[in-house]
Amino acid sequence: MSKLYIVPTPIGNLEDMTFRAIRVLKEADLILAEDTRTSGKLLKHFEISTHSQSHHMHNEHKTVEGLIQKLKGGTVIALISDAGTPAISDPGFLLTRACVEHGIEVDCLPGATAFVPALVNSGLPNDKFVFEGFLPVKKGRQTRLLLLAEETRTIIFYESPHKLIKTLTHFCEYFGEDRPVSVSRELTKLYEETIRGTAKEVLEHYTNKPPKGEIVVVVGGKK
Repeated sequence: MSKLYIVPTPIGNLEDMTFRAIRVLKEADLILAEDTRTSGKLLKHFEISTHSQSHHMHNEHKTVEGLIQKLKGGTVIALISDAGTPAISDPGFLLTRACVEHGIEVDCLPGATAFVPALVNSGLPNDKFVFEGFLPVKKGRQTRLLLLAEETRTIIFYESPHKLIKTLTHFCEYFGEDRPVSVSRELTKLYEETIRGTAKEVLEHYTNKPPKGEIVVVVGGKK
């Protein structure tokens, strides 16, 4: 029976791969990978020999129709991204939506994703929160920040290391220098760290110590 499996993969520590994820990837007919070179290392580590092909933001619009036909023909497909859960700031939404529209079963496995541990260990309220992913780089950035300045729930962002200083500077400007901020870096990896403080304090820290690696920023909501 055809099915699309959404399979989370570790965001750093390979021990976070689940037994079920390994089994599904071994039993699938095809693995769709964001980058087959990156995923190849993971698949080799867990001795998964299933054929894989690339499925990323630059080709997913073109490949969805063909993949739907494969699924209708009985192919079992597993979708993975470079790290974490597909479709969370990664490719996956378009194919999932197409499967739902065509009545094809979708099964998303629980597993690794970066924003959950970053939120929990931030010490900021997590009973209600907003996941924003990446802020717009240019067009629409100011509008988004002005809107989020009034948000009362905890806000979660993904950010690249070379844009973190700019983003923290904007938080000081739009949210206020005293707004509580927590920056988690390299989660589950050797140099994992979380820096907490006001927007101004965290900005000063990373101005003096330029960041590296994958970053999640958690911001307290407006009082």
